[in-house]
Amino acid sequence: MEFPILSVMILLPLAAGALLLLLPGDEAGKASTARWIALGTTLVELILGIVLWLGFDTGSSAFQYRETVPLFEPFFSWELGIDGISLVLIALSVFLMPICILASWESVKVRVPEYMAAFLLMEALMIGVFAATELFLFYVMFEGGLIPMYLIIGIWGGQNRIYASYKFFLYTLLGSVLMLLAMMYMVSVAGTADIPTLMSYDFAESAQVWLWLAFFASFAVKMPMWPVHTWLPDAHVQAPTAGSVILAGVLLKMGGYGFIRFSLPMFPDASVDLMWLIFGLSMVAVVYTSLVALAQADMKKLIAYSSVAHMAFVTVGLFGFNQQALEGSIVVMLSHGLVSGALFLCVGVVYDRLHTREIAAYGGVANVMPRYAIFFMLFAMASVGLPGTSGFVGEFLVMLGAFQASTWAVFIVCTGIILAAAYMLFLYRRVAFGTITNPAVEAMRDLTAREYACLVPMAVVVLWMGVAPNIFIDPVRAPVADIVARLDAAGAPQQQVELVAAPGTTAETVPGASR
Repeated sequence: MEFPILSVMILLPLAAGALLLLLPGDEAGKASTARWIALGTTLVELILGIVLWLGFDTGSSAFQYRETVPLFEPFFSWELGIDGISLVLIALSVFLMPICILASWESVKVRVPEYMAAFLLMEALMIGVFAATELFLFYVMFEGGLIPMYLIIGIWGGQNRIYASYKFFLYTLLGSVLMLLAMMYMVSVAGTADIPTLMSYDFAESAQVWLWLAFFASFAVKMPMWPVHTWLPDAHVQAPTAGSVILAGVLLKMGGYGFIRFSLPMFPDASVDLMWLIFGLSMVAVVYTSLVALAQADMKKLIAYSSVAHMAFVTVGLFGFNQQALEGSIVVMLSHGLVSGALFLCVGVVYDRLHTREIAAYGGVANVMPRYAIFFMLFAMASVGLPGTSGFVGEFLVMLGAFQASTWAVFIVCTGIILAAAYMLFLYRRVAFGTITNPAVEAMRDLTAREYACLVPMAVVVLWMGVAPNIFIDPVRAPVADIVARLDAAGAPQQQVELVAAPGTTAETVPGASR
């Protein structure tokens, strides 16, 4: 395509956000106009994302829709392009953003134009992260995403919003300073800041470990991995509902994307050597944060800790070093973005009515909000990994692939599924079932049309991904195969899986057989 669709997708929300800050009139008029402009802009972005997907060649691992505009060469240039991994994450971003705007339609009543402008700025930066093919452009977009989320938490958040916003900002910023130093070294050695070129460049093995650790310092905080996860529960609890949706839905995925785009292909030797570190931290994260989630009395905190456990599945899959594990980790990222975002929306629905997130304040909600209870149940079961939902596909692929790398790691990680069933069923039973003990619960009304508009698309895609996952896996197969080839050349451990085949079948026809 000659049309610069990626640049338009980045610049359009920036222009719309700037327009919102210049709206004339009184507060009520500006608020209404800002809501509609933000919703219209995000819907246009969604349409552009669909066009992007329909025009994408899923059989190629090459970067497509390439755009290059020299700005400050040789130090910085506007270079964009996407492969299949970028495509699915951009699709997730543009899908969630209109839902976030709708979720904020009535709950945000002060400084609405600024609030909507912050979300539009965030959308532009998120797309920029996944579309940037120049090292320093990626860094600018990656770090720039801190600013709108910092403002959303700090201005429109809860009672302890200032503490949570500072903690979020400092944790994520400090981790990225080392990444910037590593990028400067890489450019000086390789002579280029082009990401596709760097993905095939062979850095010295002695330097790879230090470069890997520098990037790890940033991506581990962003995901977040244990033990640098403590900023996440505070940020989620204090953020408004839409802020929690986009934080869990997309911003956490930037850490996983960083591992896929940088750590694995650019530093394959270091990735192989340090696989034990990732597996060790992931095993601790799954068990520890699941147990902490089980002890929570706040619904948002419970879902926040479950996010840390689910992202540990992602890291186990990424460092499983085979096609199934890497594809599974990407599906887990997509599924978690949808499911955790939907769960935060479900919490927001009852919070708007009762103005508390304490689990003990509810009980018997299904008696007065039966349609809400159905959606809540679907997303809770998807979080557990029920077959037929998106949660099952990704976790099964991760375990199937990671089993070839480490049986013990998969055994420990599997306990996370059992614990997830415990804390999600505990949450659902306490909120939806039982007798109504709080008189305020009896007055709660069921879902409104706007809330249906938020939850129905999420439910459809969660089920769609569960029954037809290849639609979402096909774009990532070719780029994942290239990454696996790089890791195999670096000596990634591979363990053959012996399967008993029926007469007349071969390894090509037996699912999961090593080839």
